[in-house]
Amino acid sequence: MGCPIYSFQFEYAQVQPRCSGLYYISAPMKSTFLYIAQTNGKGRGVFTGSEIEPGTTIEEAPVIVMSAEDRVFLDKTLLHDYIFEWQPAGADLCCMALGWVPVYNHSSQPNCEYFMDYDNQTISIVTLRKVEADEELTFNYNGDADHAPVIWFEEK
Repeated sequence: MGCPIYSFQFEYAQVQPRCSGLYYISAPMKSTFLYIAQTNGKGRGVFTGSEIEPGTTIEEAPVIVMSAEDRVFLDKTLLHDYIFEWQPAGADLCCMALGWVPVYNHSSQPNCEYFMDYDNQTISIVTLRKVEADEELTFNYNGDADHAPVIWFEEK
């Protein structure tokens, strides 16, 4: 008996059946030339295998939105370092971005910036300047590329 030949198309992903009856989700990245690698002193990071022009959207990731009550619990876990404040119309929420967004490292001199789309519940990563091949992609965790660093860890 062979595998069924069909798939379901969703806005951000394709769901395809496996022979075992389990399904996997294949979410296409905006940029197929991104990769994750170890960095010097910062753990893993996101890198580009190709040159990228300024203003290029390199990733658009869905988010999981959570309440202020959920954040109280998240702040007591390792996930605290990976959540974003999510404040549509001043709401006191937080979110966990999916995709590779949690792997991008902080820089006070970033080459990318992130943008929140509250209506579509996504975070997009966009380059600020030309990025060279094999350069690490970073953004300022404060949300504004020019914002002075006020972070909860020592920048490396």
